[in-house]
Amino acid sequence: MRRVVFVFATLLFFSAFGVASLVSRIGGASGGASSPFAVAVVSGLVIFALLYTVVRRFGIPLGGIVEAANRLADGDFSTRVAEHGPESLRTVAKAFNTMAARLESHNQQRRHLMADIAHELRTPLSVIQGRLEGFLDGVYPRDDARMEALLEETRLLARLVEDLRTLANAESGALTLHKEPTDMAVLVQDAIDAFSAEATQARLSFRVDTPNDLPLVTVDPIRIREVLSNLISNALRNTPAGGVISITLGIASGRLLISIADTGAGIAPEDLPKIFDRFYKGTRSRGSGLGLTIARSLVAAHGGEISAESTVGRGTTMKVTLPIVSA
Repeated sequence: MRRVVFVFATLLFFSAFGVASLVSRIGGASGGASSPFAVAVVSGLVIFALLYTVVRRFGIPLGGIVEAANRLADGDFSTRVAEHGPESLRTVAKAFNTMAARLESHNQQRRHLMADIAHELRTPLSVIQGRLEGFLDGVYPRDDARMEALLEETRLLARLVEDLRTLANAESGALTLHKEPTDMAVLVQDAIDAFSAEATQARLSFRVDTPNDLPLVTVDPIRIREVLSNLISNALRNTPAGGVISITLGIASGRLLISIADTGAGIAPEDLPKIFDRFYKGTRSRGSGLGLTIARSLVAAHGGEISAESTVGRGTTMKVTLPIVSA
């Protein structure tokens, strides 16, 4: 940039000197007196002042963005640029800073994700390893009860790996959906029936409100059933004995709305924005912390949205909206 400016300024200076000489000759022929060198110097100073202003206004901010882009390409995600100069360059600098902040956030999330995965996998593997070593050393008797406990740990490990695979496919867009016309009322009832024994044992009851004219929707029933099962399971786990879990289906703003409300303790306001984060676990959670993250990804793969509302001491309401695609 400096070399280009120098060459351009030199050419302009000699051009100004030539023009000044021509003006001086014309002025001398008409009786005027002017020094071509003085005119060239004044012209050169004016040109340099203009070039300095242009470079300072455009070149310096642009050079800063280029330098910051090189640092970002080398892996320095903390790089930021000063937002100054013309409005167009300020807009570019602001967009660059936003991009750098997102890359830095994603890099931190990736590191945390790897640490969380290692932690979640290490726990069941440590249990399995310890019990197997106890069997071999004769510390534990090889009875059916202990073998069943060991088998349960392997099931836990298999579920965690399957959850990670589902989440990775959903977030990368590689998850295959087998959509078909589905009666959501029947699908919801099937999910409720799967938890009826658990609800009876916990002395909980279901309340279902479904309109008679609910249209068929085109979804992947297995994946949506997985979402419903996760939400109902969470509601059961967080609702005390004698509570009620209300499931409502309806149409809102041209979309299918599924609402699952419990009468549990609720979620603290500071924890509510985190419940869809990977590996986030509430105080009563016994799972891997991936259930709601997977549910959000599966709903998003259908073009829908999932949200949560909660009041401490009054319960939590999970809402799922899905587009109504003509069957």
